[in-house]
Amino acid sequence: MTRFANNAKTVLLLGTLFGLILFVGAQFGQRGLLLAFIFGGLSNIVAYFFSDRIALATMRAQQVDEQTAPDLFAMVRRLAENAGLPMPKVYVCPQEAPNAFATGRNPRHAAVAVTQGALRLLSYDELEGVMAHELSHVKNRDTLISAVAATIAGALNYLGYMAFWFGGGGNNREGGHPLVGLLLLIFAPIAAVIIQLAISRSREFVADADAARLAGTPHGLIGALRKLDAMAKRIPLEGEMPSQSHMFIVQPLCATGGLTRLFATHPSTERRIARLMEAA
Repeated sequence: MTRFANNAKTVLLLGTLFGLILFVGAQFGQRGLLLAFIFGGLSNIVAYFFSDRIALATMRAQQVDEQTAPDLFAMVRRLAENAGLPMPKVYVCPQEAPNAFATGRNPRHAAVAVTQGALRLLSYDELEGVMAHELSHVKNRDTLISAVAATIAGALNYLGYMAFWFGGGGNNREGGHPLVGLLLLIFAPIAAVIIQLAISRSREFVADADAARLAGTPHGLIGALRKLDAMAKRIPLEGEMPSQSHMFIVQPLCATGGLTRLFATHPSTERRIARLMEAA
């Protein structure tokens, strides 16, 4: 999939996601539609300004600099310069499960974080591939896109409960049929999650390809993905919430075979490595 096609797919999915939240609100009538529009807008504002702080606080991330983590800081600075990005804030998380993520609403307000487990597990070249991947997310503004999608999906969960308890079908003076509310409660959140995860998966392939170019070789990232995927299936990531799984370089404790692929935040590691090998 080309970069243009991937971006077009993301726009379409985000539009569908926002349309779904408006559809649920419309079941309460005109007031419900207005409420859903406001609710969706406020959710996006929260995601825009506070998603990075929430993610870093959840992971108990500690900011590092040239004195406290000289090799990691120098690596990120060199990669950021190569990518034409401002220097992001760099964090280390105390978790033993090896993983990494990027967050922030734009390149000027970005942060990259890596766990202690990843620092111990990965070689220099592998860690470089991981950091290049996270900086690619920053450059492509995937951090904001994923945060907005996750927040809207969460908002739809609450609207689904409202539709169930207060009744859907706002055109009905008696408050709507409870079956409509039940269907919205069940299917609207599921549809929202599926769309959100489709957005997340599509962005990973682009970040992988960009990381390979940024690092100068895909082999570091390939080695890192193999190690991280193997360990992620064995060591739970302490403090991570399911709603944040999309932001990590590999999905914590998740199998991606069969039907579960529909609910995976990432493509399978095998597919990601295969694409990187083709590029190599």
